[in-house]
Amino acid sequence: MCGFSGGPDSVCLLHFLKYLSGKKRFDLYAVHVNHGLRGAAADADERFCRALCKQWDIPLVVQKKAVRSLAKKWDLSPEHAARKVRYAAFAAAAKKYGAAKLALGHHLDDQAETVLLNLLRGTRAQGLCGIPVRRPLNASVEIVRPLLCITRAEVEEYLQQNQLPSVTDQTNFDDEYTRNWVRHELLPMLEQKQPKIRQHLAKMAQDLAARLGS
Repeated sequence: MCGFSGGPDSVCLLHFLKYLSGKKRFDLYAVHVNHGLRGAAADADERFCRALCKQWDIPLVVQKKAVRSLAKKWDLSPEHAARKVRYAAFAAAAKKYGAAKLALGHHLDDQAETVLLNLLRGTRAQGLCGIPVRRPLNASVEIVRPLLCITRAEVEEYLQQNQLPSVTDQTNFDDEYTRNWVRHELLPMLEQKQPKIRQHLAKMAQDLAARLGS
């Protein structure tokens, strides 16, 4: 099972898993969650995911949720409510189809951003481990992140070489969100002093995770 937003990382991952499923003979299907936060743009992303999965002959599970209303009900930010809804949808789909693995498209840049974001918010050592390569979703499903060792630029190069389409979430460019500020401002500034800062942060997270057993 693959989480599929239609963004570059998830398109890269799903395309690679499609190839791998033919070699390793495992069943593959995708799960798309429409959070309803971006109106027509979110619906357009859903249509894109439906069309691409149909073209690739990959079964697609779609869930649409009114996240803004749920956020008020749960007294959460829209971002936290969306994450809660998304992982609940993954768990429900995995149970329905008997999936043991959930693949997500986080990459090395996401890892570097997460480490810095946790540091800015104030974190214990565990937070510096960043995004785990593997972790349980629940008792019967494991989350795996096959792209965590490659950069955003390498993902984009893969899409270009394979002539793969993708969609862009415009909220990714809004620096009101701290993660976007880390991506667009802080990391580029750090790169001026250390061009390999993303790789260094990711390696630190990997080493700490190994030491702490996470």
